[in-house]
Amino acid sequence: MIRKIEHIGIAVKDIEASNLLFEKLFGKPHYKVEAVDSEAVKTSFFQIGETKIELLEASAETSAIAKFVNKKGEGIHHIAYDVDDILQEMERLRQEGFELLNDVPKKGADNKLVCFLHPKSTNGVLVELCQEIDTKKL
Repeated sequence: MIRKIEHIGIAVKDIEASNLLFEKLFGKPHYKVEAVDSEAVKTSFFQIGETKIELLEASAETSAIAKFVNKKGEGIHHIAYDVDDILQEMERLRQEGFELLNDVPKKGADNKLVCFLHPKSTNGVLVELCQEIDTKKL
């Protein structure tokens, strides 16, 4: 079940310059910078109430973020929803006819398991499902 908006992902060209911009906008600094090598991105997170803003900078020209920025420019890339059981939610959405971009969840930034839904099945919005990784079970 989808519980809440977890974060909004914003594709940027320069994460350091964007961090400064968003620090001015939000009146506070980011709380984390993290590389996600499997996606060839560098991320930065801001906490705004219960929701996070994730800035994403490509670390390779072949990454999805580089392709997005080259095609559309900087801007909102995806919206992520927190789910209590990502496997169950993936199966539910698959049964409802949504197209998933990955068959199994993968490790994402900020200690999450993630799965993306294809924008063509969600009215043009790239949707990410996120579930907190339970480190006690590892």
